[in-house]
Amino acid sequence: MTTAGAAVLFAGLTTAIALAGLVVVGIPILTQVGLAAAFAVLVSTAVGLTLVPALLGFIGRRIHGRRAAHVRDKAELAQVHAEAQHRAEGYRADGKPTFGMRWVRLVVRRPLTFCLASVVLLGVLAVPALDLRLGLPDDSAEPESSTSHQAYDLLTEGFGPGFNGPLTVVVDTAKSGKDAAATAEGIGRELAGIRGVEDVSPPVPNKSGDAAVMSVVPGSGPTAAATEQVVDDIRAAVKDTRDSGEAAVAVTGQTAINIDMSKRIGDTLLPYLLIVVGCAFLLMIIIFRSILVPVKATLGFLLSLAATFGALVAVFQWGWLNDLLGIHSTGIIVNLLPVIVIGLSFGLAVDYEMFLVTRMREEYARGNTPAEAIVKGFMQSARVVTALALIMISVFAGFILADADLTKSFGFALAVAVFLDAFVLRVTIVPAVMALFDRAAWWLPQW
Repeated sequence: MTTAGAAVLFAGLTTAIALAGLVVVGIPILTQVGLAAAFAVLVSTAVGLTLVPALLGFIGRRIHGRRAAHVRDKAELAQVHAEAQHRAEGYRADGKPTFGMRWVRLVVRRPLTFCLASVVLLGVLAVPALDLRLGLPDDSAEPESSTSHQAYDLLTEGFGPGFNGPLTVVVDTAKSGKDAAATAEGIGRELAGIRGVEDVSPPVPNKSGDAAVMSVVPGSGPTAAATEQVVDDIRAAVKDTRDSGEAAVAVTGQTAINIDMSKRIGDTLLPYLLIVVGCAFLLMIIIFRSILVPVKATLGFLLSLAATFGALVAVFQWGWLNDLLGIHSTGIIVNLLPVIVIGLSFGLAVDYEMFLVTRMREEYARGNTPAEAIVKGFMQSARVVTALALIMISVFAGFILADADLTKSFGFALAVAVFLDAFVLRVTIVPAVMALFDRAAWWLPQW
């Protein structure tokens, strides 16, 4: 409990920080989800540190199985425990090493080869992430059999793609006292000359005549990059009118709101990452008493995260494997997805890191050489990490079978994130880097 309890405590705290950090994004629904999830994690951590040990005390020796529960002779009980320890150390009943033992020994013998191969693999997967575009899918992302998708196609065929996502321009002349309709007409003529604008409707004034609205139909669909450019060009075109005080002009509508929200989320991704990773970095320095381990964990997570986003872009934005997975590519990634993937995958990554490296630290503190500590620590925790990862991958991969592409993208991203973190980063890169740095891996300055 002294060692495992510390790992559980710090893993719970870092996961809670990652989820509570969603407050930084500034979107109410993410704030509510993040705080609620962080509270649930803290409660689960408290249960794991209090109720679980108490229940284990009631169960006693029966936790080791029927044989241990009915053993009365101390010598035989010691033999049962020795056999269990033998299996935990990576050996089968016949004395031969398990696959996990053979794997970690191979990684420790050739750490540079495995480290470089894994980093290159993650780097190649991360390349498509450079083309990441955030947005909210329109009705074209719905299943083709749905009425909303069919209506979208009919409107596109009859009126053009921009008709599915018109922009609303609001002109307010209350402060200047000018006629809103006349001012809006002049603005409308200017907007009609913007590249990518298909149509501008006549202004509709309110009863008092100090405000008017116009509908601007772009020549591209709601999620197209060209539509984002149209929104930027409209706002740039009316800037002089706003600055002069002649009228307050704003561009709104569902399409403009989606574009603004996506940009806002994109702008907050870096601060969110810095806060979450920075807090976790400090906590890992405290628990591991090392500089390299937190640095390795941080850089490894960022690399696996980039690879996850790269795979997401390749499949859901570029259209790779669409026929195999039954996906209709929309050319964008749901704007909430990166933030949620960062929060959840970081929490899982820290858990896996704590379970794996804490045992290595314990073995090293007992006097084992760095290589022995890596092998023994790996064998006593890797099976737990891989089992947990397989469970999470199975759960997330199940969402890929859903009809909605939005659900598919969430399941795919989280399944890939867990797979890369557990089976590339933790099982390969972690022991390889620890073996490369040997005793320096546990170095901490005397501050």
